[in-house]
Amino acid sequence: MTRPPVRTLVVPEAGVLAVDESPEPPLAEGRFRGETVYTGLSAGTELTWYRGTSPYLATGWDAELGLFGAGERQSFPVRRLGYMEVARVTDSRTSAVAEGALVAMAYGHSTVVHGDPVGQHVVVLPAGLDPVLGVYAAHLGPICANGLLHAAADVGGADLAAGVRGRLVVVTGGGAIGLLVGLLARVHGADEVVVVDPTPSRRAAATGLGLTAVDDTPDVARELKTRWRHGAADHGADVVFQCRGTAAALATALRCLRPQGTVVDLAFYTGGADDVGLGEEFHHNGLSVRAAQIGRVPRGLGPSWDRRRLSAETLSLLQDHGAAVRAHLLTDVVPFDDAPQLFADLSARRRHVLSAAFEVG
Repeated sequence: MTRPPVRTLVVPEAGVLAVDESPEPPLAEGRFRGETVYTGLSAGTELTWYRGTSPYLATGWDAELGLFGAGERQSFPVRRLGYMEVARVTDSRTSAVAEGALVAMAYGHSTVVHGDPVGQHVVVLPAGLDPVLGVYAAHLGPICANGLLHAAADVGGADLAAGVRGRLVVVTGGGAIGLLVGLLARVHGADEVVVVDPTPSRRAAATGLGLTAVDDTPDVARELKTRWRHGAADHGADVVFQCRGTAAALATALRCLRPQGTVVDLAFYTGGADDVGLGEEFHHNGLSVRAAQIGRVPRGLGPSWDRRRLSAETLSLLQDHGAAVRAHLLTDVVPFDDAPQLFADLSARRRHVLSAAFEVG
């Protein structure tokens, strides 16, 4: 049977998004074939490729040494975008994944995937879950859960609640990651969760998810610290999750912390950090910054915590609170063929989305 070509979103040059077509190869033994139903947009990361501002385009990354400037840098065309896909399995050459299953994976904006259950993270979605919510299950949701896990490790805990239960939590940045982190913190027992963001629609979404939302004004740290008093010369948030990729947001996160507190940083930065005054609150209050990236769980917690378990925590959240996530976080579902226009509008700031997905078919 001759199948239609596989269609994939690529960036041939900065400022251009195109749909590339290629023939579909035969399905190999041990793999399964899935037809994409939804593919989610991670705007913050993907726009750096679209605009040509990703650090991977400017300098090489040596994954073995963990050094920029030491490896081969990437260049245009960029053929892999996205990490939030949901597919329905049409053919299977493996007993690990059944035909007809809905699976969440991270394989980029492509209409077909030949999945490898041995070498790839495959999440079979439970019956009854809205398939579009599956865009969060394989990668973005685990990023957020891993943030809570880093907060837990910071206080010697080993479960998602340990770092937030009964604590005062600030989230700087009300995008998709910030809002899911805030919701996870609330669900896992935080005393209060405050999302700090300058965008009214993001603050409205935070409120819809049961979180407190405040504008990112020059006085926000003073206002929160005045309200949150732990003792003499001890004011502020117990933990801050930094989820906005600007140095100014990191500076706000540090200013909101109580002495000896920790910023758990989930943001992706493409520029410098001139707004972060290391001689100010960071130094005088004895603060810490922990980078929480999905490639690593905190030392000492693996292998009990892995990507599979982080996805299971994500699915639990979506099953219990999926209606709220669908109503307040997933703001845009657009046809796959409309992706180039959406990228252009987002890059030019003609349009704003909290979280978006492309529908295939």
